Amino acid sequence: MKLQYLGHSGFRLEDGSFTLLVDPFLTGSHTAPMEWEKAAKDVTHVVLTHGHSDHVGDTVAIAKANDIPVVAMVELARWLGRRGVTDTIEANFGGTVALGHGVSVTLVPAWHTSASDEGEYLGEPAGLVITMSNTTIYHAGDTAIFGDMALIDELYKPDVVLLPIGGTYTMDAKTAAIAAEKYFKKAKVVPMHYATFPVLAPDCDVFMAECERRGVEAHPLKPGDVMQLA
Repeated sequence: MKLQYLGHSGFRLEDGSFTLLVDPFLTGSHTAPMEWEKAAKDVTHVVLTHGHSDHVGDTVAIAKANDIPVVAMVELARWLGRRGVTDTIEANFGGTVALGHGVSVTLVPAWHTSASDEGEYLGEPAGLVITMSNTTIYHAGDTAIFGDMALIDELYKPDVVLLPIGGTYTMDAKTAAIAAEKYFKKAKVVPMHYATFPVLAPDCDVFMAECERRGVEAHPLKPGDVMQLA
């Protein structure tokens, strides 16, 4: 199984049976390593954490071009439907969507907000627990640190945890390192949601230093980098 970082909070997950794009914000992101057309090659599903435009990104174009379903919170899925996405899979907290071949997506809470650029409410923001090839990945979405991360670790035992570190709109680098140490000590931790906008952390140096100090196994990826998981 391969995990590829697409910049910001975007990832491509590929296991030979399915290829998922998570939060495919490529057009307009200077951290994107490629255009959406290349990132979307052979993609079978798009999965979204919430409705902010820097996470929905190119979803509508990708779903239409590939004729593929989008997994998202109920309100966000219906909003996408009104924009021409004909195949959506509605989900909510705690529910697991089985895609087949041992691939599943479970929505879990995230402390954030979710709305369109016009201010339309798009449901609650979520984190994603994705299982592929017997590997479990927790994409925390845009979030602050919160105590129920302990339950997410206990319930799903993620092998890889993707944590936002940019600050301003999410927890910052030091807080993310604390979350990694306190709740996900056994997982490989990948930083995300930084360097995209001036108000975010410009790099992951502080996060890496804090993780080293705390004994956390951190794996920074440059946009375009691939991590082999299984």
